Amino acid sequence: MAPAASRQAAAAAATVARLQRARRPTLPLYLAAAYTLLVIYASLHPFSGWRDTGAPITAFLFAAWPRYWTGFDLVTNVLAYLPLGFLWVPTLQHGRGRLPAAVLATALCFALSLSMETLQNFLPSRVASNLDLATNSLGGLFGALAGARWGALLLDGGRLHTLRTRLVGDGAMADAGLVLLGLWLVTQLNPEILLFGNGDLRSLLGFLGVPGPLPYTAQDFSWVEAGVVATNTLATGLFAGCLLKIGRRQLAVLLLLVALAVKSLSMMLLMDPASGWSWVTPGSVAGLGVGGTLWLAASFLPSPARQVLAVLALAAATALVNLAPENPYLVDMLQLWQQGHFLNFNGLTRIISALWPFLALPWLIMLRQKPPAPQPPSRGRG
Repeated sequence: MAPAASRQAAAAAATVARLQRARRPTLPLYLAAAYTLLVIYASLHPFSGWRDTGAPITAFLFAAWPRYWTGFDLVTNVLAYLPLGFLWVPTLQHGRGRLPAAVLATALCFALSLSMETLQNFLPSRVASNLDLATNSLGGLFGALAGARWGALLLDGGRLHTLRTRLVGDGAMADAGLVLLGLWLVTQLNPEILLFGNGDLRSLLGFLGVPGPLPYTAQDFSWVEAGVVATNTLATGLFAGCLLKIGRRQLAVLLLLVALAVKSLSMMLLMDPASGWSWVTPGSVAGLGVGGTLWLAASFLPSPARQVLAVLALAAATALVNLAPENPYLVDMLQLWQQGHFLNFNGLTRIISALWPFLALPWLIMLRQKPPAPQPPSRGRG
């Protein structure tokens, strides 16, 4: 009986392994698709002034070495496409192997860069460049080589996949939630928004006649700022709690602390070192205190109640952001900010910030909480 049981167990394990290999992992695909969309947006920002110059669209391919270039541009172009090549390798590796996936990922990066540079011929604020094409492709190649070496960490059985399964579970919804949390951290890189203040559609929909913000007064603005920070803190903490399986409170606190560090670091790097703590205002500090207290109390609620409260808090936070008056002090500070190389990056973070709540709300609504596993009946003593 023992050999037969062993054979059955081995056959069952082999079946499970085959099913795991047949299932295409979704996290690398989601990450690669999201990053590709970000690259497209950053390459074509600001999407205005399209025109045909009459010059051949492929003339840039055979142009001489550009007259104006900097080492910063070269390094930025390489680094921008390096994650793209890295992420597409585990995405394309399913059923192909590492080397073919690396070749396909490099070709995809080249094709994407070539498409973006060609389209930039029609944008007056952009200049198509064969040097950009070369450095982007080089970054894609470096990323693909790194993906062939380490990209398997994102696949089933990899260390990151194992950690992800332990923390947030498996499946498409868990993968989408992780991508949304990553995008939320990216929004903190924009110095123009209030602390955690995502969802401002006024800059996107102003041409539709969206009413202007409330008139500014220092006292009213402080109250509104506190409300924006408090509701967003509550919503983000609950969002993380809905995603996480273990360590909900500890990891949610860590997420908020990382976001504050990212906010400070971005303002120091993008503006000046003295601006690193400019987000620390009476309104934001009060909002963090109130929002953190509400989140801690709500974290003890049942899962369905936390999910509903997260939806309500995120909706309220988005409404407050769109009603908040413009802070003249922030406007004056930003006027001194020479965006320069960060112009397209700032436009990218702005669009992510504007759309993030409208991506997170459907995720929260569609999320299905798994019921707790039934406990075996206890046996009474005879």
